[in-house]
Order: sequence, then C-alpha cells, then structure tokens
Amino acid sequence: MAEGRVVGIDLGTTNSLVAYMEGDKPVVIPGVDGSNLVPSVVALDPMPEGGTRPTVTVGNSARRALIETPERVIYSVKRLMGRGLSEVQSELKLFPFRLAEDVEEGEVPRIQLGELKFTPPEISAYVLRQLKRNAERFFGAPVKQAVITVPAYFNDAQRQATKDAGRMAGLEVLRLVNEPTAAALAYGLDRGKVGTIAVYDLGGGTFDISILKLRDGIFEVQSTNGDTHLGGDDIDNLLVAIALDEIQNEHGVNLRADAGAVQALRKAAIDAKIQLSTQPVARFDIELPNNDRYQREIPRAVFENLIAPILQRTAAPCKQAMLDAGVVPEDIDEVVLVGGSTRIPAVRQLVDDLFHLGARGKKPHIELNPDEVVALGAAVQADILAGSSAATEELLLLDVTPLSLGIEALGGTTAKIIQRNSTIPASATEHFTTGVDGQTNVAIHVVQGERELAADCRSLARFDLKGIPPMSAGLPRIEVKFLIDADGILHVSAREQRSGQAAQIEVKPTYGLTDEQVETMILESFDHAEEDFNKRLLIEARNEADTILAAVDRAPQSPVWHQLSGEEQSSIAAARDRLASVKLGDDTNSIRQATLALDHATRRFAELMMEAAVTTAIRGKTMDAAGEELSDEVTAPHPMAPAEFK
Repeated sequence: MAEGRVVGIDLGTTNSLVAYMEGDKPVVIPGVDGSNLVPSVVALDPMPEGGTRPTVTVGNSARRALIETPERVIYSVKRLMGRGLSEVQSELKLFPFRLAEDVEEGEVPRIQLGELKFTPPEISAYVLRQLKRNAERFFGAPVKQAVITVPAYFNDAQRQATKDAGRMAGLEVLRLVNEPTAAALAYGLDRGKVGTIAVYDLGGGTFDISILKLRDGIFEVQSTNGDTHLGGDDIDNLLVAIALDEIQNEHGVNLRADAGAVQALRKAAIDAKIQLSTQPVARFDIELPNNDRYQREIPRAVFENLIAPILQRTAAPCKQAMLDAGVVPEDIDEVVLVGGSTRIPAVRQLVDDLFHLGARGKKPHIELNPDEVVALGAAVQADILAGSSAATEELLLLDVTPLSLGIEALGGTTAKIIQRNSTIPASATEHFTTGVDGQTNVAIHVVQGERELAADCRSLARFDLKGIPPMSAGLPRIEVKFLIDADGILHVSAREQRSGQAAQIEVKPTYGLTDEQVETMILESFDHAEEDFNKRLLIEARNEADTILAAVDRAPQSPVWHQLSGEEQSSIAAARDRLASVKLGDDTNSIRQATLALDHATRRFAELMMEAAVTTAIRGKTMDAAGEELSDEVTAPHPMAPAEFK
C-alpha cells in the first residue's frame, strides 16, 4: 500500500476500532489476535527485576490482568477525558484505580498505576498507538493521519483532550467527527437514501441522539442531544452492586475491598448481559473466597425491569432532539442503532416506541454491526478528507454545535453570537461598544449555554482588549468574531475598528464542568426561561436608563443647551429625576416608561445637537467628505444597545 493512508478510528469507552476504505466499502482492520475490537484497557506489567520502567500492554492482554493485578489496570478512561479533579474523584468511586496524591485542583488529573502516573489523554494515546500499529501491520506502511470520533455531547475540553491523545500517539488528527454522524455516513454510503434519519447511539459510557437530513449527498445534522454519563457501564455497575449486596447478605462475604473479586464479578455481569440479548435466562456462578458459590438465574423479564430506569433516561434527549429539529416521530424515515448496548431487546423496544416504528411498519436499522458502524463511518470521513476514491467525492458532512456560544454583556446578560445547533464549521461576527466614557480596556468573557444571564452559563475563557483610544461611551466600534473549526474548537477574536487594536484567544480546555451542567443546560434554559427573560429585560432597561441619564447629565455643558427655554430645561430635569428614582426599583415597565418620557422631553435638544453636528461637519468640507463622516457616526453601534461590554 502507498504511504499517506488516512484511517478512521472509533476511540470507544469499552472497545476501540480502526477502519479504512477498501474500494467503495469501509472495512474494519483486525488486530494481531484476529479480533476487530480492541478493548480500551491499558495495563502496566509488573516491574521486571533490574528494570527501569514496566511494559505497557493494551487490549485483550490488558483486560486479562484486571483480575490478577487490578491496581495496575485502567479501563473506561474515556469517561475521564477533559475533566477536572472533583469530577474524576466522583467518577473513580466506580472503578478500582486511584488518583495520584499530588494532583491539585486546576491541574490535569493523573491516575496512579503501580509506580507510574498517567493523565487520561496519555492512557488514550496507548490505545490509539495500538490501533495505529494494527493498521501499519495491515498496510505494511506508516499511518500518520486519522479521523477520530467523539460523542456529540463532548465539550471543548473533552474534544481537545482527544486531539492531544492523537498527537501523543503520533497521529495528525484531521478531524473529530461526532459518533452518530459517523454512523449516518456509514449507512448513507451503502444506501444513499434521501430523508430524515435518527441515530440512536447507546455505547459503553455515553448516549447520543442526532437527527440528520440526507439529501443530494449532503449529510446535515439538524439537532443533537444526549447524556455524557449514560451507557452499558451503568448497567454493569447496577448488576455488580446487586450481586455484591446479595453475596454479603446471603454468604456473609464483603467483596468490595477485593478488587480482583469485583472485576471477576463484573466480567460475569457483562457475560450475563450479553447472554440476555439472545437468551431468555442467564446464570451467575462464581466461587467466593470462603469456598461458597454465588449462583443466581436472571430471567430476561427481571433484567429488563431492573434496567428500565437506565434505559428511560434516553427518552428525554430523544424527544428534545426531535423538538429542536422541528420534527415529530412520523417525520423520521429511518432510525439507526449504534453501540453494543442497542443489542438489548428492551432498548430496541424503547426505540420502537419513541419513534412509532412498529405502527408504521418500520424497523430500526441494524444491518451493520452496531459495535463497528462508528469506525466504518470514520473511515468514510477519512476518505472524504483524503479525496482517495470516487465513492466519497460527492459526499459532504455538515455537523452542528450543541450549545450556544456568546459573551457576557453589560449588566451580566448573555449576548449569543453562535446559536445552538448551528452548522459547523461556523463563523459569526457581532459589533459592540463601550458603556463608560474614556474606557481604554474591555474584558471579554466567553460563555456557553442557553440561559439569559452569563452567570448561569458555562464560562469558557476570558481575555482583555487593551489600548483602545479614550472616547465617549458608544463611540468605539468593537468587532467580536467567533470561529468554530471543524473539530468543534472555538477561536475568539476582538478588534476595535477605529484604532485597529486587536486581541484573540483559542479556547483552551477548562476542567470545571460537571456532568449535571452538561446534561441539564438546555433543560434549565426551558425551566427558567420566563424568569431569565424578565431578569434580562430589567437589566437592559437599567442599562438603557443609565446611558440616557449619563447623556442628560452632560447636556448643560453643550453649546446648544442655552437655546432651550426655561420650561424645556425644567421638563428635562423633572423627567431625569423621575427616571433616576424608578431605575432603583425592579419594575421593568416603569423604567421603560420613564425612559421614554425622558427621551420625549429631550427630543428638541437632540434635534439642536444634530443640527450643530451637521453644521460643524460641512464647514470647510466638500459634501462627499461630510457625508462620509456623518455616515460613520450614524452607523456606529448605538450607545444604548444592550449588548455593551462591562
């Protein structure tokens, strides 16, 4: 094979795969043991006598070490990617591995494995290196570029951590592709249908739902939703917890402190779960340390009753995704199932109910192996980027950003610049101005979320635009540009157009986001919509009042002030005092009415100011030059606009 091969990689919570395009068909590359699945498990072999560093193993050999040396093995590291210390600590309650003792809040967490410490991206890099080696052995040539899939609901920190892992593995990551989108690519290539598709992806550690439109070779994501902490692992943990309680109650044995025994029990739980996908009954049969045996039969009906609350957690994101896309179940032409957990019959029944499939004589698509379909789609995207074959040259992928992005404006409101579910790559520009006379610096606070107030959104980054020439409030023209690249990474720049002063930032990973914040951001925006909207209206009314009050307070220094009659000046003063009084209260309507009254009282004064400005502008200038100057003033951002920087 020629050098320069681009592969597609599904970096999964439970298993990972690598695939490529063979002609017009994506194919998974097997490992050295012949298996297409590489368990996302990394183990540290015992330190050899006289050695300086133990050997790291990946995949099935590492998984076997879980029972013998569980303290030297890590799995499901995808759940830890791009996350902070407090989040990782709560996550590790479910796993046998532990944090390094010298990790502090704000640092990238490190996991203690034996005598060594690793960050989550380093662990993922070992898995990626193994996939890279598998591909290089298969091709007989180096592999340097890859497309890697991520859950649609991965935030910027998790996406950046995935790119870092690829770089550490010696791969140039050409693109991060959302896993449901990759699945749609795989199925769309095979059938080329036109219509609306729902991709239901329930994997080992995450759940994603995406609604896509397919037409004329273009795959466009209409909406995406999901749960970053929901998957087959939760089912395994539930079965293990039940078994541990029963073993303690019935046999008097507490296995929780025995990591090896817990892992043996976990393997039995996983085997039982897999059996129940095709069989009516599964059996637990485990020898205990006191030579007793824990034996239990689990009928499928009992299993489905136990896991029903876990499966029901996928329903709300599905309904929200359809609402966001503006569709109802009957509008969905096809449903694609992705992830090993979709083999569970109860999951397929839930999907049938959610999308009304049976009533319409339809079935979910399971033609492709649900464990492999994401990797196959990644291979299609890799082929698109490489331009390697005619099979994909007409295909185009349009992805979306799951949450709105904006800045904190005057009064703490959120000025959204890129809206939720905008197609990416995306770019948007907005113009703002200052709220204080002589302001030379502005603090730009980038936020993510759906709430009206910045304090209720997620903080992404802060930076300053400095060196603005001192001007009256409202005169600076500050252009803020947001760019989301193809990987979903955000770049923000700000430029004061009159002076040319500029600043920019690439939003780096932030490690303070909790699962609850990610999963409930959109729902909270609905729950608090009326409250948030009323708060925003009050803030904006106060901002508008402050601006007009400041302008009126400067009015007596104007050369045209003396042209007003005493009655007009008194009327302005009375309206000004009324507004200053009601502005301190919480009645938005009263503030608006007082603002309009003051605006009405100052109307003749404003006309005199404009006449003086026109006279000054045209004195000694041609009409064209005067027109350009006046046009510049008229098109400047209005100083009373609510979207002003703090």
